[in-house]
Formats: sequence, structure tokens, C-alpha cells
Amino acid sequence: MTLIRFLRDNARWLCAGGLLTFLSSFGQTFFIAVYAGDIRAEFGLSHGAWGGIYSLATAVSAALMVSAGGLTDRFRSRGLGAVGLVCLALACLGMAIVSSAWLLPAAILGLRFFGQGMMGLIAMVSMSRWFVAARGRALSVAGLGVTAGQAILPVIFVALLPVLDWRWHWVLAAGLALCGVPLLLWLLREERTPQSHTETSETAGMDGRHWRRAEVLRHPLFWAIAPGLLGPPAFGTALFFQQVHFVEVKGWRLIDFVAFMPVFTVVTVAAMMGSGAAIDRFGTARILPVYLLPAALAFVAFGTGGAIWTAGVGLGLMALTQGMQATLPNALWAEFFGTRHLGAIKSMGTAIMVLGTAIGPGLTGALIDLGVGIEAQYLGVAVYFLAATAAILAGLALVRRRSGLPRVGAAG
Repeated sequence: MTLIRFLRDNARWLCAGGLLTFLSSFGQTFFIAVYAGDIRAEFGLSHGAWGGIYSLATAVSAALMVSAGGLTDRFRSRGLGAVGLVCLALACLGMAIVSSAWLLPAAILGLRFFGQGMMGLIAMVSMSRWFVAARGRALSVAGLGVTAGQAILPVIFVALLPVLDWRWHWVLAAGLALCGVPLLLWLLREERTPQSHTETSETAGMDGRHWRRAEVLRHPLFWAIAPGLLGPPAFGTALFFQQVHFVEVKGWRLIDFVAFMPVFTVVTVAAMMGSGAAIDRFGTARILPVYLLPAALAFVAFGTGGAIWTAGVGLGLMALTQGMQATLPNALWAEFFGTRHLGAIKSMGTAIMVLGTAIGPGLTGALIDLGVGIEAQYLGVAVYFLAATAAILAGLALVRRRSGLPRVGAAG
């Protein structure tokens, strides 16, 4: 099936996934960080205090994801997504009216859990369950929503700052989230896989069976890939969280660094779409061992580069990994462990990635305070990605000996 025909025949369901990931932007770091200065000034917070609140709320969100993920196995995406969008809108309103620094963690928690966490989880579980032979392409198309949000929303809302108080921005965000509810209900008025017919569309994982979450936790493969799942969100978030300090150390201008962001976006989209097609053709097992290598090279460039062009090279390489990160883990759970309990299983992976976004900024900030330079840190990050790649290879080798790797097309 050609890509154009695939998009045409499945537009309704793909758009629903893209809508959810797009609206998840209101809980993503790239959007919340726009208001970091206003929030710190409003509540008299230091950089450390603001970073601590953000990391704490994100960590709690990660913990909640583990228990909430199973909801996607019990309820239709149509209803669960609509409820999630209403809760996200309420979290946005919470940010608009929060009046005390003591209540700020609760507001951030709501944004992180319902935005970054649940919206992405519902979208990606739906794509993994609804599509089998074209699972990779479906995941990559749905993932374009958050990429579009990253490219569009910060620009629009930053442009509004001179004319609209930052609190009203969150009221506007709440309104956009609520507007997504009727649109989602319309798109999914006919669900691709109705809950009553899931037995006809389920695809099994290793050993021809559907794994439960407790079984996955006991399997060595989960722990072998966990460092790889954590790395890109942890250090990708840290890179942008510490970008002002980073460019100061390098002696660059911030405007020159962020000028490479269109490159980052374009390469991310290309990697997302390319990896989706590759998953459908070769399976995740062949791609998984190499997807962290561009990130390792990126942080070598960040750690050793002196000229500003090295930042562009680093961002382009990092974008390759980030794009593949949007599709590979989501396809992996279905391919290796089956789709019957996919929501509960994927919630663990989502929790790891959300936890990574909490660890990265806090860890790099603490090391800076301890006198460990950001360039030295980034070289250490490169070593981390190489070690995580070795762990993935070891995990796949173990699976190959025990059960054999899933066949392409057998599970998606």
C-alpha cells in the first residue's frame, strides 16, 4: 500500500492520534518552559527551586502513569481521550489561577500527567492496536502531532506575551484543549477496532502469546532496553533546559543556536517517517540496536565542538534519535509482548520516559553546581548512550536464544 493511499484510507484514525499528540504539547517541556521566567518572577523562585518543583511533579506523573496506563486496555480511545482532554483543560486553568508557590506543583503535575503522559499514551496505544502491518507508519504519522506542536505553539504564544498576560495564555490553552473534545468524538465516531471486537484484531508477541505487565517486568529484555528508553527524553530535555548556560560556556549567541531548530524539526520528522516505514519492513529488532548511536555522536559534537556549526550537526544527529524514539518503543511493546495488555505494558515505558524528563534537567543542574562542566557532562552522556546500546544488543541476543525474534508481519 502506498503512503498516499494509506493516509487516505485511514485519515480519520490517524488524525485522531495526531490531534491527541498535538494537544499533549500543553504538558510538554518545550511549551511550559516558555513561561519559566514569568512563573519564577510571579512566585519568587530561584532557578533551583523552579527546577526542583518541575522535576518533582514530573516524577510523580511518571509514577501515576504506571497505574493509569491500564485504562487504555479497558476503555475506548474515544471516551478516554475525551475525558483526558477535559482534565488537561482543567489543568491549564489550574495554571491560570494558581496563586501560591505551594500549589504550583499540583498545577504542573496536572499538565505533565494529562498532557505529556496520558494524551501521548492514548494516541500511541491506539495506533499500535488499530494497525498491524502498517503499525510503524501509523505511529510515525500520529507522532507528527507533537512535532507540529513544538514547531508552532511556542512561536504563537511567545508572540502573544507582549499583548496578553501569561495567565490568560493558559486560559487560551484550556479552550484549545476543550475544542479538541468534539473533534475527537467526531473523528472516532466509528472506532477502527471497537472494544467488543478486539479479539479479532489482537496480535500476539513472543512465544505466540499475550504478555501481562508483571511478566514483562520479569523479562530481562525490559530491563535491557530501559536505559535506552530513558536516555533520549532525559538528555534531550536537559539539552534544551540548559541551552542558555550551554551557549554561554561555548561563547555562542543563543539566537544562533536556536536558529538550527528548523533543522532539528525537519530531521525529526524525516527520522520519524523513515523509521516507521523501516519498522513495517524490517521489524523493530533490526533497528533498535542503532537508534541511539546518532545521539551518542550528537553529544560528542556538543562536548567537543567549538564553532557554531557543530551545534547544527549535533542537533541534526540528536533529531535522528528523537524521531526514531517516537516510533520504535511504541512498536516494540506490541511486537514483542502482544496487544491484549498493551496499555498496561506501554504505560511502564511511558513512565520511564517521563521520569527521564524529570531526571535530566535536575541531574545536569546539580552537576553544574558541583563544578562539573557542561561539556564534560555531554561527553559522559555520549558514553551513556553507547552503554545503553550495548545493553539493548545483549537483551536482543538473549531473546534470540530463548524465543527467537518476532517475525515482521507476525505482530506488526
